[in-house]
Amino acid sequence: MRKTLLLAVNVLCATMVAAQNPPAPAAPPAAPAQAKLSVHWEELTAADFKDAITRAQGTCLLPFGIMEKHGPHLPLGNDLINVRYVAINAAQQEYAVVFPEYYFGQIFEAKHEPGTVAYSRGLQLQLLQETTDEMARNGCKKIIIVNGHGGNNSLLPYFSQSQLEMPHDYVVYVQSIARSAPGEPAHKSDRSTDMHAGESETSVTMIARPDLVHLDRARQESGADQGRLKGLPEGLYTGIWWYARFPNHYAGEGAVASRELGDFEVKAWTSTIVQSIRAVKADAESLRLQTEFYERSKHPLDTPQ
Repeated sequence: MRKTLLLAVNVLCATMVAAQNPPAPAAPPAAPAQAKLSVHWEELTAADFKDAITRAQGTCLLPFGIMEKHGPHLPLGNDLINVRYVAINAAQQEYAVVFPEYYFGQIFEAKHEPGTVAYSRGLQLQLLQETTDEMARNGCKKIIIVNGHGGNNSLLPYFSQSQLEMPHDYVVYVQSIARSAPGEPAHKSDRSTDMHAGESETSVTMIARPDLVHLDRARQESGADQGRLKGLPEGLYTGIWWYARFPNHYAGEGAVASRELGDFEVKAWTSTIVQSIRAVKADAESLRLQTEFYERSKHPLDTPQ
């Protein structure tokens, strides 16, 4: 009985001591390490976007594709898919913020093919202007439009030139399609007609989205030059030239594409964009000269002659 009483007393004392000295609260779980900033504009939170613009030094990429037929074997959004693939890879090597999918360009020459989305010429320019204006308002003072569509080869330089119409506090740069480089693997097709859904472009898509390439369909249509305007002299331009040469909206031989060529061209294109991002980050002259030009254009009679 005495032992039982002593045990009860000991338990009661221990309980009282524990009540007077409660255990320290458990430490909160360690905060996870800060997530790596995404290069995708649409994936960033508002707070992360501010950090991303700072890290990118105000440099943003606008990959520009299109919606059009790409022979019988490639997806309609092929240009958009490929240009975003290389732009994102480049931005991950040299940090820049990459704008979401953009395909509002010039593609009137493919309006006869199913799936083509061809916006009016006025809307193309207005939408692009408002897009770059909005990018700049959000801190993108150096915008590199990365072209992924041959039909934009005239539109984009003109758009860049048109920035001189009125003052802007940002600069637009245009990065042309650049997939070739020294040491490129030998081509199996004629390079002079390898322009659209042919060996090169198909090879790139075999790297960017191999699941969307249907090589077994590549020979279902001809990508040969029909030469229906050979009577016109060189240097004389007409807008129907593409349809006259390639009515199937297919130029080249997609069936001979290879992952070897695609891997090389993807790396070459990505490397070109990386170099451009670095050059643009270091460029302080373009905006200075642009601002100087705007001021001098207000008073042309004051320009020394």
